[in-house]
Amino acid sequence: MPRYELTGKVALVTGAARGIGLETARALAQRGASVVLVDLDEGQAQAAAAQVHDRRAIGIGADVTDRAALQRAVATAVERFGGLDVVVANAGIGARPATVRAMSTESAERVLEVNLMGVYRTVEAALEQVSARGGHVVVVASIYAFTNGLGAAPYAMAKAGVEQLGRALRVELAQHGASATVAYFGFIDTEMVHRAIDADPLARVVMSGLPRVLRKRLPPSVAGQAIVRGIERRSAQVIRPRRWTVFSVLRGVVGPLGDRGLIRDETAQTVARELDRRGGEEQPTTA
Repeated sequence: MPRYELTGKVALVTGAARGIGLETARALAQRGASVVLVDLDEGQAQAAAAQVHDRRAIGIGADVTDRAALQRAVATAVERFGGLDVVVANAGIGARPATVRAMSTESAERVLEVNLMGVYRTVEAALEQVSARGGHVVVVASIYAFTNGLGAAPYAMAKAGVEQLGRALRVELAQHGASATVAYFGFIDTEMVHRAIDADPLARVVMSGLPRVLRKRLPPSVAGQAIVRGIERRSAQVIRPRRWTVFSVLRGVVGPLGDRGLIRDETAQTVARELDRRGGEEQPTTA
């Protein structure tokens, strides 16, 4: 497909009050797009929109698990800017690490509800507009779509599901002249990563098992710019840091080998035992 020109287009971004979402909205506005920033807290969404552009950005409060709220957000975008061309389903949360056995049902299901069904509902609400206007969908997955989810199974489950949604959309939207990107991010220096990993000693031990080169963190601005370049190129995928690309390509070999290594690695099994003892403990989710 030819380059997708963003000047004059209208985009909606979820999870846009900070981090990757805010930086994506900023990059879209810099390309000349009008942007609807959606976040759970309306005040924070409006404050973020004021940072992005004084005329071509608005903030809306909506919970991505609420289909009606997302439909209203899309309707507002159409009413305010005349249509909707691009949707970036970015909103997501993490949870305190625990094994599947120890994780509370409420925490696990909230992660799945936001990170998988929230993405689906966001896309669903925007799809008629995007299809009619030959636009573009971005769904934000993670390297956890193709790496082992030790201690974070619901998160990994959701991101793998998001990957499959994006791949299906890529094929299904072609008939309408529209397209889709799956964005896979490693460790981005966001508040969610600080709360879910940095503040948890067991999560830090799990991360220490990765080669140092794969633990490198990128600022949210790098992720946001990568998403927008992916939209302009109508790319099938965006992976940052780029060094994770080889693991995605070789997942059929590297995945099983990595799983086998974690089973045999005493440090990993010690962490698994400690995570298994977290049943009954408070397990808040983090945005």
